[in-house]
Amino acid sequence: MQKSPKPRHAAALDHQQLDLPLFAGADSLPVATPSAPSAPIADSPSPTSLTPGKARKAPPAPLSPLAPDGSRMRTVELGARSLQYRLKRSSRKSIGFAIDASGLTITAPRWVTIADIENAIVEKQRWIFSKLIEWQTRVEQRALPKVEWRDGAELPYLGKPLRVRLGAGSLAFDEATRVLSLPLPPHADAQQIKDRVTGWLQGEATRIFGERLQIYAARLGVTFRSYALSSAMTRWGSCSSEGRIRLNWRLIHFPLSVVDYVVAHELAHLREMNHSPRFWQTVESIFPEYRDARKQLKQQQPEM
Repeated sequence: MQKSPKPRHAAALDHQQLDLPLFAGADSLPVATPSAPSAPIADSPSPTSLTPGKARKAPPAPLSPLAPDGSRMRTVELGARSLQYRLKRSSRKSIGFAIDASGLTITAPRWVTIADIENAIVEKQRWIFSKLIEWQTRVEQRALPKVEWRDGAELPYLGKPLRVRLGAGSLAFDEATRVLSLPLPPHADAQQIKDRVTGWLQGEATRIFGERLQIYAARLGVTFRSYALSSAMTRWGSCSSEGRIRLNWRLIHFPLSVVDYVVAHELAHLREMNHSPRFWQTVESIFPEYRDARKQLKQQQPEM
């Protein structure tokens, strides 16, 4: 699924968004800062657009999005792409860039201005997006074993093997044999097969995730405003304070218990917009087996 650029008017919908990260680890790159410190100033709002070497400021938003650890997130527009980053202030003498499970984190001296930081982002954007793509590739490789897209190909669907059969008259899935029949010729191109299977999986994700959200929302007594699939690089799911939920479609490879855990996790944020002990108690109240499912998700290897 191609991820569309985030429209600027949607920024206000992401206040206090809580994410369920895909995995831990980090890539980092130190970046030199200007040699002479500027006068200390308060952090200014993120720019609405950037040109090389110059950042244009936007009016302050009423709230800034929060990362899972409670730190503040910022958004910068790089051409047609939006980039969120977490800013941390420290006594270090240079700007440091790190990419991990929560996305981009920048650590900067207290005296460095937001304009200087975001101009550094402009200069390093090629490295940043390259590393984000590397993370996405790792996720896909670990969440889904390498598949040879041909007649007889196997891949996990809800934690168990699914076999692809070509040459059928119509698209159909036989639950008893776990065979997905595709209306493609036996020697169809690998990309055609992959596209058809991915489309079917995403359709199943839409249906199944929607059903599970309704079940667990009723158990918790909450109402979510909307939900959509995502192909996020760094998270399995997210929930905003407005009740907008996004679930990574690749969860369809995992057992239903893992799907239920992510669903319960995101719905629990409608009660507790944090990861406090009360939050985990809320998750447990509707999904008592969450610890086992969380452990399996961290291992990121679907059962075969």
